[in-house]
Amino acid sequence: MSSPNEKEGADEKAAEGTQADHSSAQESKSSLPKESPAGEEEEEDVEHVETDTESIGADDLEEQDNTEVSPKEEKTPERKEKKISETFFYSYEDICSRPFVTEDSGIPINLLTLKYSFGYDCIRSVNLMVMDSQSLLYVAGNQVVILDLKTKSQSYLRSSSGGGIGFIAAHPTKQYFAVGEKGEKPNLIIYDYPSLRPYRILRDGTKKGYVFGDFNHTGTLLASIGSSPDYMLTIWDWKQEKIVLRSKAFSQDVYRVTFSPDNEEQLTTAGVGHIRFWKMAHTFTGLKLQGALGRFGTTAVTDIIGYVELPDGKVISGAEWGNLLLWEGGLIKVELCRAGHKPCHNGPVSQIVLDEGELITVGKDGFIRVWNFEAVDPADSVDEKGLLEIEPMNELRVGKNVSLSFMCKIHDCGQPFWYAQDANGKIWKLDLTFSNITRDPECLCTFHSRRIEAMSVSPMTYLVATTALDRSVRIYDFISNSQQSEIKFKQGGTALSWAPHVVNPKGSLIAVGFEDGVVRIIEVYDPKGLPTLAEQPNIRNAGINLKQAFKPHTTAVTALAYERNGDVFATGSKDKTVFFFAVEDEYKPIGFIHVPGAVQALQWSPPSHVESMLLILCENGYVLQVPAPLPEKQETASTYHIKNLPTQYFHFYSIKSRIKLEEEIALRERKKQEKEKAKLERIRQLQEMGKEVEEEEPEEEEEPLPSIYIPEEPSPILCGFYSAPGKFWLSLGGYDSGFLYHCAFSSNEHQEDPENRQDEPFEVIPIEDTDDNPIHQISFCTSRLLMFCGMQNGALRVYPLQDKDLSANTLKAYWSFSVHDNDYGQIRGICCSYDDRFLITCGGDGNIFTFNILSPEDVHEELKAQIPPPRMGLLKEKAAEDIEDPSACNIEEVKQKKEYERIMKEAEDKKSKKREELIALRQEFLFLLQKNQELPKHMQLQREQYEIDRRVFEELNRQTAQRIQLVEKELAWEHEKHLIGLQKLQNWFRGSLEFDTVVVRAIQSHHQISTYRLVAVSEEYYQDKERPSWRKTVLKRAWKKEEKKETIRDRKSIIVKGEADQLMSKVQKPTTRFIEMKREQIRRIVEKSDKEKAKIMKRKEEWEKLYESKPGDDYEDPRDVQAIKEAQENMGCYKLKTARDYRVPEDKCMNTEKRTMQLASLEVLIYKKKVNMNKQIMSLRDFKVSIIEEIKCLLQELKSVQAALDLSERLPLPLIPQLHPDEVPEKRFEYDHDILLKFREKQAAKATLQEQLEESPSSGAFRNSFKSSHKETGSLQQTASSPTMKRSSSMVTEQQKIFVIEKAEPTEIEQEILKKEKIKNLYLQKTLINKINALVTNFDAELRFLRHKKLQLDVQMKYADLRYITWFEELLILKNAEKNENILQGHVNTLQSEQEAMQMKKMRVKTRAMKSPAWRVMKKMLDLKMKFLTSLFAQRVAKPSFPWVDYLISFRAVLCF
Repeated sequence: MSSPNEKEGADEKAAEGTQADHSSAQESKSSLPKESPAGEEEEEDVEHVETDTESIGADDLEEQDNTEVSPKEEKTPERKEKKISETFFYSYEDICSRPFVTEDSGIPINLLTLKYSFGYDCIRSVNLMVMDSQSLLYVAGNQVVILDLKTKSQSYLRSSSGGGIGFIAAHPTKQYFAVGEKGEKPNLIIYDYPSLRPYRILRDGTKKGYVFGDFNHTGTLLASIGSSPDYMLTIWDWKQEKIVLRSKAFSQDVYRVTFSPDNEEQLTTAGVGHIRFWKMAHTFTGLKLQGALGRFGTTAVTDIIGYVELPDGKVISGAEWGNLLLWEGGLIKVELCRAGHKPCHNGPVSQIVLDEGELITVGKDGFIRVWNFEAVDPADSVDEKGLLEIEPMNELRVGKNVSLSFMCKIHDCGQPFWYAQDANGKIWKLDLTFSNITRDPECLCTFHSRRIEAMSVSPMTYLVATTALDRSVRIYDFISNSQQSEIKFKQGGTALSWAPHVVNPKGSLIAVGFEDGVVRIIEVYDPKGLPTLAEQPNIRNAGINLKQAFKPHTTAVTALAYERNGDVFATGSKDKTVFFFAVEDEYKPIGFIHVPGAVQALQWSPPSHVESMLLILCENGYVLQVPAPLPEKQETASTYHIKNLPTQYFHFYSIKSRIKLEEEIALRERKKQEKEKAKLERIRQLQEMGKEVEEEEPEEEEEPLPSIYIPEEPSPILCGFYSAPGKFWLSLGGYDSGFLYHCAFSSNEHQEDPENRQDEPFEVIPIEDTDDNPIHQISFCTSRLLMFCGMQNGALRVYPLQDKDLSANTLKAYWSFSVHDNDYGQIRGICCSYDDRFLITCGGDGNIFTFNILSPEDVHEELKAQIPPPRMGLLKEKAAEDIEDPSACNIEEVKQKKEYERIMKEAEDKKSKKREELIALRQEFLFLLQKNQELPKHMQLQREQYEIDRRVFEELNRQTAQRIQLVEKELAWEHEKHLIGLQKLQNWFRGSLEFDTVVVRAIQSHHQISTYRLVAVSEEYYQDKERPSWRKTVLKRAWKKEEKKETIRDRKSIIVKGEADQLMSKVQKPTTRFIEMKREQIRRIVEKSDKEKAKIMKRKEEWEKLYESKPGDDYEDPRDVQAIKEAQENMGCYKLKTARDYRVPEDKCMNTEKRTMQLASLEVLIYKKKVNMNKQIMSLRDFKVSIIEEIKCLLQELKSVQAALDLSERLPLPLIPQLHPDEVPEKRFEYDHDILLKFREKQAAKATLQEQLEESPSSGAFRNSFKSSHKETGSLQQTASSPTMKRSSSMVTEQQKIFVIEKAEPTEIEQEILKKEKIKNLYLQKTLINKINALVTNFDAELRFLRHKKLQLDVQMKYADLRYITWFEELLILKNAEKNENILQGHVNTLQSEQEAMQMKKMRVKTRAMKSPAWRVMKKMLDLKMKFLTSLFAQRVAKPSFPWVDYLISFRAVLCF
């Protein structure tokens, strides 16, 4: 919280001064002109931004005048600006923030004084600064800590506003350092080193806080970056406390800003998803700040944390994935990685340094790598990816589990050393010389790396224990200001409690809860007390020993509490359970209870209460009270769950809205009474003056009162404590913050369901300035005279209590001090030492502060922390077994598991007994059967006679059927579920398939052909397939080929007809007789003369007709007109497409609709072609199946034929072709019950074999022996079977020989018949084999022919796919073009409509004006006046040399218009 007194400082007291010799400097400071901030807004897509200068540079201070001057300077332009003296300093006591104390409260301002800081905010990106070889500076909450490395002593600089500190930065000369603060309009203070006196205060640089700052190389300028909401980049002339330039750096978080070491007019900023390059440019209007945003291009956008400017203006930055980016001209020139495309670092690059010609990168992976600058600077990409592989010259791994954030260099005794900040809570001293004498990394300090989760002080001495999610528990001595010990575990700690004196009189036991639900009991001891270590003088730290570990919960443990008598220990967790343990030498579980929400805190009733009760605070607004359970009354045989524990519930119901409403009603009533009182007073005064009382205007209606608001989600309970038996105080967050609520449990024994309860507090105390800043922790001193409150903003409050109880009057006066970080440093724990001399706080920022309570530090010099001595026999004890597996079972799960195993064991015992009884009965029954068989036949009992009653078996069968039916009903849902799942899988993977891939293989060769895998085409592709455009585009090439073929056919037909005519003419024979020749000659002469006459007459007639049909001069032949028209339509436009007058013809104009239709048509055509080919391949497969069946039949016939032939005459049988699995893929999805059973047995056998192999260590030997034995048995079987085969074959031959000997010789007729049969059989054998071979050959030929057709179709399909891709790309282009054309056409249509509307409006106005009588009167008057002027002018000018009359007439016409 920022209190009023904390904000005092430079704004009020800096100009006053305390020394007389500084008066002139103060006067010059007070007369300095105030700068007016003029930050301009910025957009990310703009390449450059410019900002006007607000003040001029320091070098041009005397040469130029400011463009913007204050009013005083306008009045007195000749007045010279005064400078701040170099020797001027501020007073630290005047500017540092102080505690806030309520006025007239009597609380001393030094109630608490800071003693020491044990923490370190290592998560802050840059939180380490080295001024010399012996001092380190870092930010801790609202303080800058100066740590002396030799003495480990600390000195502190407080923030001036109490709002926190944003950054620290060292001057290049190490003479000064800058501290950027946080808060409302924070200051940026320059301190002198080593005097630590405030040298300069820079104001109005940002609104909420500074995040980074950097001096230029010469140290004359300072650049700073602000946080949200303005992200202001400001360049300061810091010695004169002036703003040189300023601009908004970016619209998101900016991490760093730096000056270029070689060009001070260039800067670089980087942050979330951006990097920006700035330049201070001199323009004719003054100095401006121009920023160019870096473009990532094809590289993924990344947050940039570390970067460095190179001498030639390039910039190298890191990426989140660990590579380096080389920037040039605002673009990424190359991305650097290691060989094999390995990243330069396995994680973000946090810092890049250019030191003495070497490029050093610092990574979050704990590595520091040195790169060859000569190879990096001219680097360029060698492939399309823009990557360049490069290896580091040297590298250093600082340590395991190290995450480096920042490092800085210092020279110690002439040797360069680096101090590094580790985000895992350490500060390292590094030697980066990489020589033979290079020192190993040295860890100087170690801290908690994350927020402190829990803290507790020793009840016996000055020790404090802390734990955090960094998996460590640490013990601090806050008298000697040292860390005594540390222990690491597998999981992070979340709760901690030091055992009270009644539990452990030595004060050595600590209970720690962890995020995996485990609770560990550790003991602290002095190792000097051990016999084996007593003689070693260097043993100083405390020892920590794990005494016991148990797991009561499944999730994080949030609260631990010891009962006031020390008999019971309670643990609470986020799993909504509270577990109780009996405190003995070893903690033994009593039981657990369920609670309505995650446990926030546990508190046992104080000794002043009669009964020992546990107060349980849940996060979701529930409060419970239970008594301490008695171990002897709990039944824990089967479970630890305590079911009958008396429990009282309180469910908080929000009343804040009602309180605000009552306050508003009271305020309005008060205002109303004041108005009524003023009204009566005014009436009385008017009556005394004798004036009449005027009637007043009616009062304005009041605004309606706000409605009662209840938050949907209950406000979280933050902390609470007992006030009296059954009563308690609560502090809540969220909407209900701002009050302390006094609550009480209901006295009704029969309480309703906790979820339906709505309990309200009976008393409320408002707490000042806590509406948005609730109380997170409340603690009391031993005497309960002081109440310590830890706030959400990291402030510490102290309320003095008079009657050891809370009331509205006692909580009005308080003492407040901002200690931890105001943004994320909420106080997580407050503890007083056992003697109330010290106070310790821990926060979310990882800091731990100790304070003196109303006592100076020198009084405590004689105090000393006493570490508890070790127990007797500690070394001889067996080490406690720890729980390292986070998924281990908790106590209740172990109990349930044991109970289940016990029940199962009892059941198995009963089953085994029943089995033994059944075995005995079965043996007795078999014995009786055997005895019955030994009896004579007539005395034996029949099998049916053993059945006592057939109805028993019928009943058993009926029960079996019912059970089967019941099982089927029980599995019906599962069966239906799996059936639906199978159908879904089939529909998803096979339902949309029209053709799966089927491979048909040749029989005699390796040729094969496969179908196209086709997905069924929807109906929308068929809708426009018959349109002419489809035929014109898709089948254009096919048409051209057909036309060429037709023309070739026509030409061939014409040639054939001509040859036929020639042949016919050759067949004719001419006559040779003389008479006939003469007659023919005379006839020809006569005919010739007749023809000449007829020709002359015909020619005359034609001339006459021609003259008659002579057209006019303007006549055009319709055929010519049609031909010209067709030529104009079809000849095309021969203008260049780049010409301005080129217009696309209508038939060639393409749009998205046509192209989409063409794509659909092309896809349908491709689909049809593939379907046709698939059908041919499937028919070929069916043909193969039929061939196989036919071959099987022929082979049967062939075997019957060969049975009648001798062995020597039999030809080898052809092999039966087989169908491969990929030829019938549909059989993979055919299954039945037997197949499923075999599959399950096969899977079970595999699993069993795998388990056996994993369990047996000699599995390899077993497998080898099994294989060898298998081989041996196989060979033995072969050897055993071979003699039997030989024996059987010899027996067959002997039988044949005997048969031959016994058979009689056939006759000649029989021999002839046998010979004919033999010839017939031989012919049939050959014919059948040839037929089989012919079938196979024909099938292979068909397959090869179809394969050739498919290869041709594959080529066509590839061309079609390419055309489809081309058309699709054209479609995308057309869509974009049509979108722009539609926009432009819309603009044109809008303008045209506006133009037409204006024309219509103009015509209407003109028509209306001409129809009006005023217009006609005016026109007549003008005509009369013009006539009069014309006649008057003609009388006065006899002979005008200028046509005035014409001029006046035209002027009149203009007037009329």
